Amino acid sequence: KTCRRESRMDPVDMPLDEVSAAMNTYAAEDAPATGGGGPGCRVYVGNLSWDAAWQDLKDHMRGPNADMVVTHADIMTEASGRSKGCAIVEYASPADAQRAIAELSDSELMGRLIFVREDRENGSGGGFRGGGGGG
Repeated sequence: KTCRRESRMDPVDMPLDEVSAAMNTYAAEDAPATGGGGPGCRVYVGNLSWDAAWQDLKDHMRGPNADMVVTHADIMTEASGRSKGCAIVEYASPADAQRAIAELSDSELMGRLIFVREDRENGSGGGFRGGGGGG
């Protein structure tokens, strides 16, 4: 099942270069305002409790001073919906992602010591639940 956003546009008579510029402006305005997602902004989190929800993870991954900006947190799940015990967390900046690796690896979340490392995968693939906005 896929979600598709429908948009209706009336025909416009203008030069092709102006159409291209208008479409780029529309795409920029339509993009999410959360930021992040660039190279080095994602971390892999392992050894999560099966009971951890994305909200718990996102709150923890903001750090002890809640000053790291988490733009998204996804916990990987089996087809049955059960947690795989690992997640991908995306930060607004590579600096926040590096801080998370340094400061939150071996921290305790819901009774378990989690580990945090740089995400080595290019895409998120499937098998995720949850999500989360920026902070």
